[in-house]
Amino acid sequence: MRYIALLCIITVMKLHKDLVAASAAPLVLSILSGGESYGYRIIQRVRDLSRGEIQWTDGMLYPVLHRLETQGFVRSRWVTTEATRKRKYYTLTAAGKRAHGKQKEQWQVVHATLTKSWSGLCPT
Repeated sequence: MRYIALLCIITVMKLHKDLVAASAAPLVLSILSGGESYGYRIIQRVRDLSRGEIQWTDGMLYPVLHRLETQGFVRSRWVTTEATRKRKYYTLTAAGKRAHGKQKEQWQVVHATLTKSWSGLCPT
């Protein structure tokens, strides 16, 4: 029985693409609320926070960053690193901080509602 429990812990769940898409902007806003970051680091952070359950590609992330920038929630700047490599850094604007707060409240309502609705399904 212990072996089966261990297998359940390390099994990676495939999340539905709609759920991944719906959570992308709130995740990016949340990560950037902790400070400036760049694309690859954001992808790594999502993977780390989800313990590998959510694995974004750059083709998934950059349209989200572009949309958030167009909406005025994120600002970007190019930085040349020591190895003369250019990297685009993203940071939240004041509007982005407000949007992050609203997104957080909305997702907490969804989380609380789902938790209540599932409370009878899983033994404690």
